[in-house]
Amino acid sequence: MMSKTIKKVGVLTSGGDSPGMNAAIRSVVRTCAYHNIECAGIYRGYQGMIEGDFIPMGPRTVHNIINKGGTILKSARSKEFMTVEGRKKAHDQLVNAGIDALVVIGGDGSFTGAEIFNKEFNFPVMGIPGTIDNDIFGTSHTLGYDTALNTVVECIDKIRDTASSHNRLFFVEVMGRDAGHIALNAGIGGGAEEVLIPEEELGLERLLESLKKSKAAGKSSSIVVIAEGDKIGKNVFELKDYVEANLPEYEIRVSVLGHMQRGGAPSCFDRVLASRLGVKAVESLLEGKSNFMVGMLSDKVTLTPLLQAIKGESVIDRELLRVSEIMSV
Repeated sequence: MMSKTIKKVGVLTSGGDSPGMNAAIRSVVRTCAYHNIECAGIYRGYQGMIEGDFIPMGPRTVHNIINKGGTILKSARSKEFMTVEGRKKAHDQLVNAGIDALVVIGGDGSFTGAEIFNKEFNFPVMGIPGTIDNDIFGTSHTLGYDTALNTVVECIDKIRDTASSHNRLFFVEVMGRDAGHIALNAGIGGGAEEVLIPEEELGLERLLESLKKSKAAGKSSSIVVIAEGDKIGKNVFELKDYVEANLPEYEIRVSVLGHMQRGGAPSCFDRVLASRLGVKAVESLLEGKSNFMVGMLSDKVTLTPLLQAIKGESVIDRELLRVSEIMSV
């Protein structure tokens, strides 16, 4: 628990951008205004904190941003903040600007920085999970995940039109270095024949078996959704070469969706989630709480200790794996 009264809250976005970050900034700023406390926007994440790149923010400075992807406060990865000297500089800047508490919108790397910062300077921090991978413990949804899923499914739908017109097999690579949430959900939602994710070692032989079965079942075209962190091949192009060598009857195309998954207007779900999490983050700080991540569990806004959010494993849904298998017959 903290003893000091909070009069001014700083908000920053850090790490990879995700749709919904702007909606979260807006929510933090307006919750501060509602409670008659000041809010400062910190540009370029922790790097901007070190450089004192702050801007006063009020309700009117955040109008018309709820529908925009990316982040108006910009994001940067800061090597300097990983050093004690860098964090000391950042702390001095916050104190000089009269900032009493910090809301960090980002992923586990950003939370790790916030957690260390809190320990070293006993500075009140609150985390809001913003990452499209949905790979953070303590929340069913991270900001941007729902939007990214919708983007991916839309792309798969378009690719399917071409796949079925030309009797082709398409490998579609989606984001997810350590987690297969996007691949698994978009695979089911987009009607993929097979989904390859880091959590499940499918193996090359089983993939070939599955594709042979699809062919025998009369499927003229197939879509395989692959999370970028899947361990089955060194990369999606090597996987394509291997399958072509073993199943020459298939003509294979590769689509790497890349950064288009990160951008775009946030879905209604992400806008509402961001609004709820922003309110909870500021009000928790005002209640004297610190070093938590706000998240959503069973449609309730909850608090998870930052350390737990960083160290805990976000688990893949086994039931969805089974659904995916059944749907691919």
